[in-house]
Amino acid sequence: MLHAMESALRQTPEREVKLKTGHLFRLPHFPGEPLPPRLFTSTYFDTADHRLAQLGVTLRRRTERYRVLWQLSLPRHAARLEVKMASGRSTPPAPLEDLLFALLQREPLTVIAKLRTRRSGIRIQPLDRPIADVVIDRVRILNGRRVVGHLNEIEVERRSGKDKELAAIVTALREAGAYEGDGHPQVVQALNLIVSSPSPSKSAPLSERFKTILQTQLRHILLHDPGTRLGKDSEELHQMRVGIRRFRAILRTARALLEPEWYASLQEELRWLGMMLGTVRDQDVLLDRLYTEADVLPPVERKIFERLLTTFETHRSQARMQLLDTLRSDRYLNLLRRLEQATQAPALREAPESSLIHLAAQEFKQLIKAGKRGNDEPSDQELHQLRIHTKRTRYVAELALETMGKPAIRFVRQTKRNQDLLGDHQDAVFTEERLRQLLQTTRGVKTAFAIGQIIERLRARRRRTRAMLPREWAKLKKRGREVFAL
Repeated sequence: MLHAMESALRQTPEREVKLKTGHLFRLPHFPGEPLPPRLFTSTYFDTADHRLAQLGVTLRRRTERYRVLWQLSLPRHAARLEVKMASGRSTPPAPLEDLLFALLQREPLTVIAKLRTRRSGIRIQPLDRPIADVVIDRVRILNGRRVVGHLNEIEVERRSGKDKELAAIVTALREAGAYEGDGHPQVVQALNLIVSSPSPSKSAPLSERFKTILQTQLRHILLHDPGTRLGKDSEELHQMRVGIRRFRAILRTARALLEPEWYASLQEELRWLGMMLGTVRDQDVLLDRLYTEADVLPPVERKIFERLLTTFETHRSQARMQLLDTLRSDRYLNLLRRLEQATQAPALREAPESSLIHLAAQEFKQLIKAGKRGNDEPSDQELHQLRIHTKRTRYVAELALETMGKPAIRFVRQTKRNQDLLGDHQDAVFTEERLRQLLQTTRGVKTAFAIGQIIERLRARRRRTRAMLPREWAKLKKRGREVFAL
């Protein structure tokens, strides 16, 4: 059933710029070919309290010339992720509802709006190279068969154009009368919904900023949950896991403000979810690393080694099935509800008021202590612990960037460089451990030789990383002391 569901769904990234137009707007002359005119009707679904719209997510049933296509659209940085499914159903198909489990939390979907769109446009392609599609939507808002409103929108969708070329197109459109909108989906505009993103005031007390910061991380988790379920892009799972880690790091940093039992219980549940995601993520990283390393083997050894990778592919599939069971469980649903409650009314206790800068400084001190524990040749485990402390410090410093200025930006960049280096080292350690386990159950000299070659390459990578670490560690300490005056 899972395979059939994934085959029916198509995931595509969309990179686009959206502008509004008035009655006086006229499309500038662009070299290219006109796009075929289209007329379609979109029926939008959401919960009664507009859970999807509040996150910038849309679910619609689009009818065009008797063809029906369901589209789920999720916001991404400077883009949107589209999941499409052909189905003649009048109600949302089960596979799409399953993708939305975390966002809906078992609340029923209902029709919230119906829009009819006349679409025209041009494919800009000087010298037969398609740069972008400029699409003009003239939208009518329907109540039954009656038109109750309208809106006009221009969308510039990248084809093969570079950033400079797209910027020039957008500039020309603005000069012709187009202007920036609010960036919200058409259905949000049509219904005049009030949608707000978390934006803490710099002067707000830490307890209030804490709630807003948690809201941002919960939003990140929820928006990457559908892509994690779909499983077509490992980056989706990685980003969901990052959201969990950041949520945990924020709680840990602010634990002096929180009721101990409430804090410990929530951390335990987040740790559980993080472990389930981490099991699949580890397999993703492992397979990616092994396929990359296999590419440099001689053809015969590469063929032998790639056959062995089916074992890891099987492990990954099994871990993913367990993760999907987790993401459909009551325990996960209860955790999501607790996280939502934490963003609104965390269990705070009386504690001295602090600041994000102070908390970031405390994390940096812990990082320095962790770095001093190791000797000139730290063990793999010590480097792994140093990576964890580096990550925690980075997360908290990122939260305090607004109030710390340019030195903090340089510090955060350096923590990321160190984290990436230590991450590469840990990935190599983990990969070698798994290969050694495989070696114990493998027969054949040629197979053992191929595995041995990969292990030697991994060890060489670790040596290079270790050689770079002292210099980068010194830079990190310098940047941190510039920021925190330690």
